[in-house]
Amino acid sequence: MSFLAGHRVAALGGMQDRPLARFLASLGAEIGGPVEGASFVIDDLGRDNIGEQPIGAGTIHVSVTPFGSDGPRAHWRGGELVASAMGGALRLTGEPGEKPVKEAGDACTFHADMVAAAGAMAAHFARGTHGAGQHVDVSIQQVAMSRNVNGVLVWQFDKRKLDRAGGCIAYGKAKVRVIWRLADGWCFHALMTGRLGAPANRALSDWMDEAGVDNPMQGVDWLAYNRSTLPAETRAGWEAAMARFFASRTKEEIATEGRRRGINACVVNEPADVIADPHLEARGFFNTPSGLPERFALITQGNAAPAAPAIHSGERPGPLSGVKVLDFAWALVGSITTKTLGDLGAEIVKIETRNRPDLARLDVQVSASSDRSFDDKPWFAHLNTSKRSLTLNLKEPAAYEVLNPLIDWANVVVENFSPGTMAKLGLDYEKLAERNPGIVMVSGSVYGQTGPLAREWGVDGTGGALSGRTFLTGYPDGPPVIPGAVPYGDVIVPFVMAANVAAALQHRRETGRGCHIDASMYEICVQQMRDFIAAAKRGEHPQRMGNTAPGIFFQEVYPAAGEDRWVAISLFSEEDRAKLQAIAGPDVAAWTAQRDDKAIAEQLQAAGIAAGALQDCEDLLEHDPQIAGREALVQLEHAILGQFGHMNTPLRFSRDRFAPFRAPSMGEHSHQVARQICGLEEGVIDRLREQGVFQ
Repeated sequence: MSFLAGHRVAALGGMQDRPLARFLASLGAEIGGPVEGASFVIDDLGRDNIGEQPIGAGTIHVSVTPFGSDGPRAHWRGGELVASAMGGALRLTGEPGEKPVKEAGDACTFHADMVAAAGAMAAHFARGTHGAGQHVDVSIQQVAMSRNVNGVLVWQFDKRKLDRAGGCIAYGKAKVRVIWRLADGWCFHALMTGRLGAPANRALSDWMDEAGVDNPMQGVDWLAYNRSTLPAETRAGWEAAMARFFASRTKEEIATEGRRRGINACVVNEPADVIADPHLEARGFFNTPSGLPERFALITQGNAAPAAPAIHSGERPGPLSGVKVLDFAWALVGSITTKTLGDLGAEIVKIETRNRPDLARLDVQVSASSDRSFDDKPWFAHLNTSKRSLTLNLKEPAAYEVLNPLIDWANVVVENFSPGTMAKLGLDYEKLAERNPGIVMVSGSVYGQTGPLAREWGVDGTGGALSGRTFLTGYPDGPPVIPGAVPYGDVIVPFVMAANVAAALQHRRETGRGCHIDASMYEICVQQMRDFIAAAKRGEHPQRMGNTAPGIFFQEVYPAAGEDRWVAISLFSEEDRAKLQAIAGPDVAAWTAQRDDKAIAEQLQAAGIAAGALQDCEDLLEHDPQIAGREALVQLEHAILGQFGHMNTPLRFSRDRFAPFRAPSMGEHSHQVARQICGLEEGVIDRLREQGVFQ
């Protein structure tokens, strides 16, 4: 669907070839031409650095720069490596105790462009409400920081810092190994907590038994397993046995027998493997004139619904004020999608159940939380601002007395269950559209809603492993490492979903048509790896490159004074190299090793050299004036944990400022929603409560 047909985008600086331009083009916009008369203007220069450009009052102007258009460091030079360093992502990538290594590709820049896409489309919807354009500002540094919710909360609550984890993922108190050497390559595998992971964990244990290898996981009660509370010595024994088992398996066995058995594993693909993937072929992902991916989501248009009620500005501030969202989301992808929509002004009703609570309500990551409460997890609070919570047991038929009026009320339905789950509940797009013809539904999953792998297992690391991101992250002489050590696909997909939702809502205004948006984490991660996919199509075999990057004159991470302190330096020309040598001499590493990381960055930036300290969460939260000035954290009062800084959606609007509110307790608004939105009488609500509907 061409949501932006008839709109033109003027691209300034280097934005013509950036992911943001590709995203807007994927929705039908024309890219290029002068600023005058453009519907959108996008730049990588900053709001005040585009010269005397005739930007009209109705034009949406989007800037994506390393540090944002305002603040004491807005003028600093950057680029992917420096923004990643200053945003906290680079420090967490690599082997423990060794030099950090950059993620493959321009990961933080791609993330920022997808955030900018959500901002641009939210402003586009707002323009449809009030007729005015505005400036949308994105800082790559702030976006990079926004990924690290875990790191931020463990510093806030326990004054602990996450570290590089190599082939592991850090979940607050726990560090879980997920990259495993095979006989002929690598695989990604994770033991998941509780009900979510129990069948797959049991399947791996059974396979190990049948293979005759030592298995200390025999007889484990996997429903009771919690990755956050498992003793470290127990995990070490398990992982040693798993390592021996995986080393005896091949990529082919993981992709076939492992998948048949239902273990939580996938092969770590090279770019050439991605091109040849039958699942992507079945979904037509590479069916483009260039043979390279163009779409960011697969969109199915609904029937015209001329009677669909208009969306008017609501009581809450923000560009999406007046939008009504029914939220079936859980974990990260869905939760961040609806957090973004809610923070930007939409009204969110989150459907929960005590029978299968959101994963973020279970993980015990900080000392202030326990396994006895659903409401004391700062992780959930970070991910679920600006929502109301309604608990519903959808296994009770009477629950639909509450749910059906909500379907009538909603403009948008968001879900990220396994494909097929909503259909089992009678809540797939076709059924929803029968009841509410103008509905916009968005579904997020690892593989997408169609194709041979659609219903297979997958988590954030699956998208990275399959797309080539994981294989290409690391040093040439070392193993692949988890790119970022904090979620990536889980935080990129939500902004693609939110952007498409906002565009679809404006399109509905214009045409009366709703739609179904199918967002695949795998495909979106492949979009981030597009340049490496293009290289593979040319017959090249991209390999891990450490901190170097195609198209960059020179860049590296150097040691600074102090324990685990580093500085990132990017040189874009011979002139930059001459400036650096004039300051540091021929041995840059020796010069940096004797100096404070922040002082190095200040000195080099003053000389016009792109440099930045590899900051941790203490640096970001307590000593970074740019992060403070951009209000990257918003102080909100939590019902149990008290006041603390919650991650702000990393967008700034010049006109439609937004104001998040705190996350809900489990079922906090059940009565309010049933009474005020669904219009149910008190006697009906009491009956439904007695029937166990509000569980």
